[in-house]
Amino acid sequence: MNSTEEFDVVVVGGGPGGSTLAALVAKQGHSVLLLEKEFFPRYQIGESLLPSTIHGVCKLTGADEEIAKAGFPVKKGGTFRWGANPEPWKFEFAVSPRMAGPTSTAFQVERSKFDKILLDNARKVGAEVREGCAVSDIREEGERVTGVRYTDDKGEKREVAARFVVDASGNKSRLNTKLGGHREYSDFFRNLALFGYFEGGKRLPEPSRNNILCVAFDSGWFWYIPLSDTLTSVGAVVRRDMAEKVQGDPEKALQALIDECPMISDYLSPARRVTEGQYGEIRVRKDYSYHHTSYWRPGMMLVGDAACFVDPVFSSGVHLATYSALLAARSINSVLAGTVEEEAAMTEFETRYRREYGVFYEFLMSFYDMHQVEGSYFWEAKKLTRNSSSDIESFVDLVGGVSSGEAALADGEAVAKRLNAQNQEFAEAVEAISDGDNDNWAPLLGSSVVREAMTESSKVQMHASLGEDAEEETPLFEGGLIPSPDGMSWVHA
Repeated sequence: MNSTEEFDVVVVGGGPGGSTLAALVAKQGHSVLLLEKEFFPRYQIGESLLPSTIHGVCKLTGADEEIAKAGFPVKKGGTFRWGANPEPWKFEFAVSPRMAGPTSTAFQVERSKFDKILLDNARKVGAEVREGCAVSDIREEGERVTGVRYTDDKGEKREVAARFVVDASGNKSRLNTKLGGHREYSDFFRNLALFGYFEGGKRLPEPSRNNILCVAFDSGWFWYIPLSDTLTSVGAVVRRDMAEKVQGDPEKALQALIDECPMISDYLSPARRVTEGQYGEIRVRKDYSYHHTSYWRPGMMLVGDAACFVDPVFSSGVHLATYSALLAARSINSVLAGTVEEEAAMTEFETRYRREYGVFYEFLMSFYDMHQVEGSYFWEAKKLTRNSSSDIESFVDLVGGVSSGEAALADGEAVAKRLNAQNQEFAEAVEAISDGDNDNWAPLLGSSVVREAMTESSKVQMHASLGEDAEEETPLFEGGLIPSPDGMSWVHA
C-alpha cells in the first residue's frame, strides 16, 4: 500500500452531487479529491432538469456556459394529462416573476453528456478527479471520519486522509451505512419503473415541444422526455402490488403498458425502440423513494441519492443532488475557513436538505390525488392520505425546484390536513387557468401558495446572478445561519 495522501475534502462519486460539491469547495481554494468508480461518459437515468439547477447552482460552479453550449433541448415547463380533465394542461416556469426572462427555462439532457460537463468543470476549477477508483471503506478515529480507502484504476490499494468525506455515490451507496442510521423506504411510494428509449416519437406542439409530458393511466403514469429532435426517454411507473405488469419479457411488458395508455401509444406510433448502445436496454427501478435517517456525522456527509430520493414525476433527482451539494459545500467551506463551528454548519445543512426533500414528498402525495378514477393507483393514494380534496396544491413549489416551510414525512393524514388549508385558493387558480387562456398565469400569481413557493430557488439564483449585491436573508430557524452574500458559505445572522 502506498503512503497516505492528504486533502481537505474527499468526494466519493462524480455525478451531479459530487461534481457540484467538489467544484464549489475547490473554488474556495481548498484541496479536493474526487473519486469516481466509473469512467465518464457513462449512462445514468434522470434527464429532465429544473431552472434552479441551471441558473442557480451551475452558475455558481461555473458550469453553466458549457451546459448552454451543449445544445440540449430547452425546457419551458411541463405538460400533463393528469387528473379529472381529459385534455392535457401545462405549466411554465415563467409563472413566477422571480423566474421570468432567461431564468425561466431548464434543459432536457442526456445524462452521459451533462454529467461529464459537470465532472470536467470540477477539474477545471481545481479539484483532483480520479476515475476508475472504487472506494471500499472509510478511515476513522473515534467518532470522526478521517478519510477513505480505495482501489485505483490500476488495481492498487490506496488511502487518503481528509478533514471531510462526502458520500455522493448514489442510490447504490455502501458508504452510507458507515454514517450511522439507516435507509427508510417510503410506504407511500412503493413504486416500480420500467423504461426505455425511442427514436422518431411525436412531439408536443409549439411552444411546448420540449416539455416533459406526464400521462396518467389506470395502472400508473408515463413520462415522455424529449432528449433531442428524435430521441425520447419513455418510462412507466406502476405501484408495487402491480409488479406482475413489469415481470417477464421487458419488451412485451413495456409495450403492454404503452398499449394501455392511448396518448403515449399515439405519440410512439411512428417510433422505434433503441436497441443498441447505452440506450438499448429496457431497465427496471424499484423501491427508489427513501431517505437516510442521518445525513452527517463528524467528518462525513451524504448528498444526492446517497441521502434520499423521491418519486420522479417532477424531475427532482438532479435538483436535490445539486441543491444538497450546495448546502454541504457551504458548510464545509465555513468550517474550513474557521468562521462557523462544525455542529452549527452541519445542522444547517441537514435542516435545509430535509426540508427540501420533505416539500417534494408532500407535494407528490397531494399531486397523486388528482387522478380520480376508482380503482386506479392514484385513487389508492387518495385513500391513503384521507385527503378529501381533488386538486393539486403547492404546484410551483415543486416544479421550479423550490421549497418553503417544514414538512412531515410520516403522517399522511396530518400532511393532508395541513395542506388542505391552502387547497381551495390554489384549486380556484388552477380552475381559472383550465377554463380560460392557458397562457394567462395571473390567477396562480394571486395564490398565496405560489407567492410563497419560489423562495429557495429564487435565493439561489439571486446569489448566482448578483453575488455581493444579493439581498441578505433571514435564518430558516431560530439560531440558524444564513448564506454569505456570494452564496458559497454560511455566516451568522
